[in-house]
Formats: sequence, C-alpha cells, structure tokens
Amino acid sequence: MLTTPSAPGHDLVAGLAQPLHVLAEDGTRHPDPILDPALDDVDEALLTELYLDMSVIRAIDEEAVALQRQGELGLWPPLHGQEAAQIGLGRALDATEFLFTSYRENGLAWCRGVSPEEMLAVWRGTALSGWDPFTHHMATPQVIIGAQAHHAVGYAMAARARGGDEIAVACFGDGALSQGDVNEALAFAASFRAPVLFFCQNNHYAISEPVAVQATVPLALRPTGFGIPALRVDGNDVLAVRAASRIAARHLREGRGPIFLEAVTYRLGPHTTSDDPTRYRDEQELETWRGRCPLRRVERHLAQLGASAEELRGEAQRRGADARTALREAVTALPAPAPESLFENVLSTAHPGLERQREEFRSFTASLAPEGTEDSAS
Repeated sequence: MLTTPSAPGHDLVAGLAQPLHVLAEDGTRHPDPILDPALDDVDEALLTELYLDMSVIRAIDEEAVALQRQGELGLWPPLHGQEAAQIGLGRALDATEFLFTSYRENGLAWCRGVSPEEMLAVWRGTALSGWDPFTHHMATPQVIIGAQAHHAVGYAMAARARGGDEIAVACFGDGALSQGDVNEALAFAASFRAPVLFFCQNNHYAISEPVAVQATVPLALRPTGFGIPALRVDGNDVLAVRAASRIAARHLREGRGPIFLEAVTYRLGPHTTSDDPTRYRDEQELETWRGRCPLRRVERHLAQLGASAEELRGEAQRRGADARTALREAVTALPAPAPESLFENVLSTAHPGLERQREEFRSFTASLAPEGTEDSAS
C-alpha cells in the first residue's frame, strides 16, 4: 500500500518488485488493487483515443526524424517506444497543471495543444523557445539535464504561497537522477512539502550509459531517501501510467507533499539523430523491447473487446498520414527570423548589458554592409 511516510518502516514504494501494470503484452487486462480504482472510467472509446494519440505522436516523431535526415532540422530527439508513458501522463492531468519537461516530451506537448511545427521550430533554428508556456501550461523544453526539476519545485512553492491549488510536474529521464539538480529539487520539495510530481521515464539509457550502471537498485527507491513516496509502473502500459498519474495528482491535491513516479519504458530509437545506438546496445535487446510495443498492446486489448483491428489501424494510419503532411508543409514554410530578434524576449525588463550587446551587434552588422547600403539588420 502506498502511504505518505510519517515514521520509519512505512512502505514508501508500490511496484518495487515488478512495475505495476494492467495490460499484458498480449493485450490481456489484469486486475491491480492499487491502479484499478483510478481506471473506473475506462471504456472502448477512451482506449481508442489513447491508441490514436500514441499513433499520431509516433507518426510525428518519425516524420521529424525524416526531416532531420533530409537537412530540414539540425537535430531531433526521438521518443519512439515511450508513447505510452507520455500519453498516459498527459491524458491524466488537468490542463492547468504546469509541466516542466526535457527535450523528449513531445507527446506531452501534443496533449497540451502545442502544434507539431511549434515543437520543431527550435530544432529548425527559427525560434528560441517554441511556444508560449502560459498558453499551454507547459514550459518550453529544457536541454540542460535535470534543470527543470528546480523550476517545477520553485513554481509549485510559489503557487502554494499565492494560495492556489496548482500542482507542478517535473519530467526527466533516468540519467537525470544522477544529476545534482534533481536531487536538490527532491530535497527542497520534501522539506517544503511542495506539490510536485517527479515523473521519471526510465528508458534504460542516459545517452549510451545503461541504467544498470547508474543505479544498482530500482530508481523509485531514490526519492524515498528524501521521504518522498513513489510508484513504479510499466511505462509501456498506457493505462498503468494514466492510473498512477491520477493517483499521484490526487495525492498532491490533498496536500500530502511531493510524489515520485517511475515509468519503466525503453527508447527504441537513438538518443538524438546524432547518436549511433548500435555502438552500445545489441539487436537482441531491441527485439525484446519491440515485442513490448505500447501501441500493439492497446490494439490487442481493443481487439479482445470486439473492436476491428483493421479499422483501428486504418484510422491510425489516416491520422498519422495527415499529421505527417501537415507537419512537413508547416515546418518547411517557417520563416527565418530577423538576426536582431535574438535579443528579444530574453529578459522581461530592459537591461543595460543586453542593450549594449544589441548595439555591438548593430555596429558589427553595419561594418559588414557595403558602402552606400543600409544596415541589413535594422
């Protein structure tokens, strides 16, 4: 039983021996006493929407990889294999709960209504941050590993100080737990009982470093050292992630302090499109995890409920094809920003240091212009 600790000896982790799950790889639904109460609203329609969400975000991800290979993007961090973890979390939360993520959580951005071209603008080099965080209640992606954990805790503490009931979610990978920022954030959240969900997608690799080298025990044990309870679930089971996320959100809204959720999943693609994963993992391992495909699991379960697998796949392919076409057209049409826009939206108020840099930039670009022509940057 998951409990908020009040004395040593309490069971702080649910799903430690084996990650909690309700959908087996063959699609069979299994009962779970912890997760089932948070799944009482699941029906065929909901399952279908979750499946289609995962299908579309996989199509967008595959198109982004293709665009990078064709020179349209500078870089792209694929999420292939992690669709259930992201869609399960994204479809469990209220739209007002603020997300702080790394660079791979494009499934969460999809759930928050961020357009695919906004997701890709940074990687194409036409924008510095992608989207308005306050429109979508989602901060733009953090590239510095683990830094977003601090941001989430600070936001949650400020929201509570203002008397609001918002919660914050910090999303990161297994490698981030080896960073000081995440551990400091855990300490602050525990000390101030900040309403933060720490959501770790354990995809088994921090770039090329396997999780077994980073930790000799399940990652969900680490937050318990700070007095933070944890759930550990099968991150390829979208229902398990959705249920655990709803349980965690309820825990936070009740004012019981921070909570940690480890979603055990797998990154089937490279760390980024500049990475060669064949150098650090073998085909047999990949084949094992391909068999645990989160989309296929839901598809098989829906078939067991009587849905037409052929119609389901057909709808997923249609939506995916539409998303691919729209994304390619939108991304290639993104306008190049004016060079001087680099200085805009850096600080909320004027700063002499930034203005000095702007003037130096103007002087430099003016010095490059041929005599008799206007400064191209003005």
